[in-house]
Amino acid sequence: MLKRTPLFEAHKRLGANMVDFGGWEMPLQYASIIEEHLATREKAGLFDVSHMGEITVKGKSAKPALDRLVTCNLNAIPPGKIVYTFLTNEKGGVVDDLLIYVVSDVEFLLVVNASNTDKDFDWVLRNIAGSAGGGVGGSTGGGAAGSAGGGVVGSTGGGVGGSTGDGVEVENLSYDYSQLAIQGPLAQAILQKLTDFDLEKIRPFTFDRVKLLRGSEAIVSRTGYTGEDGFEIYCNRTEAEEIWNSLLSVGEGEGIKPVGLGARDTLRFESSLPLYGHELTDEITPIEAGLKRFVKLGKDDYIGKEILEIQARDGTERRLVGVELTERGIPRCGFRIEKDGADIGYITSGVYSPTFKKGLAMALISSHAAQPDTDVSVIIRDKSVGAKVVKLPFYRRKP
Repeated sequence: MLKRTPLFEAHKRLGANMVDFGGWEMPLQYASIIEEHLATREKAGLFDVSHMGEITVKGKSAKPALDRLVTCNLNAIPPGKIVYTFLTNEKGGVVDDLLIYVVSDVEFLLVVNASNTDKDFDWVLRNIAGSAGGGVGGSTGGGAAGSAGGGVVGSTGGGVGGSTGDGVEVENLSYDYSQLAIQGPLAQAILQKLTDFDLEKIRPFTFDRVKLLRGSEAIVSRTGYTGEDGFEIYCNRTEAEEIWNSLLSVGEGEGIKPVGLGARDTLRFESSLPLYGHELTDEITPIEAGLKRFVKLGKDDYIGKEILEIQARDGTERRLVGVELTERGIPRCGFRIEKDGADIGYITSGVYSPTFKKGLAMALISSHAAQPDTDVSVIIRDKSVGAKVVKLPFYRRKP
């Protein structure tokens, strides 16, 4: 049976086309994907991303234990900041890409991809157990949502396990959270109508606790997955629908639209943001994906360190690039890329771009053919379609 977010009935009332997305019944679109895409680029879009996973890691040894699992340097990230990073395996491949919210020096909120939540929880719990130097408590949460001792909004427990001595407590609190995203140039003006908190104080990749509506408290961060300015809101699941409806109501005059997974994908794609399972996998490293800037080279120790530092130093046999069709066609995930009749790689994500009105793709290809303006071909239904390699990202928001 498919899982549903607390906003399922609200989506149905809005006429959403609901689809199976990684075991969740989620809105693909409400009207037109292109209309929702352009509304987010030009005005504001509202997204239900409550399927995303939330895992907390807490305890005296939480920072050094978690730091060994990720490619960032947690010691350089102060409380109130957010860092984009990777859980990597022994081959340098990506277990998942995630955001880490640094709540304090002893408490961290991991926001992970929905389809990877259980895998990530097990990975973190298993690997921290070998590095924390103490006991590790594990809990799947599932209790009622509430304040966690002044830290994140979520369960204070409800399952078994907890911090023991200098150990680390790892909890999967995904059930307790709902997550909404409001994105676009008018996002701040619309969200500001629901709070007295000055949202200008929340800078990119920072967060704060904000009172919304009748004083209910939520975590609000200046983050997103669209390439636009905007915010992500982590609230109690029982308050999600009221916040959703209120944002649509107060933003109606500014042209806000509810946005489904279809436009969420085209928006992230144009901004060249990776999608796990496509640009990143257990077999694709951050270096191959062109994300070396998110790997802290020279860091003392983390899983996959040796492979990633070799790749950063010596280069890789394949690289992620942008591809622009020079002939008519729509590139799709898995389509082969050729140069001079030889197979050089494949498309990881491809769309007809609503902003640029042409076929665009991200592709993992041989490094020798990865220079911009290199002529290549995309094989679409056994036909060779002209294309060229281009720089990423395709789209960058104007300041």
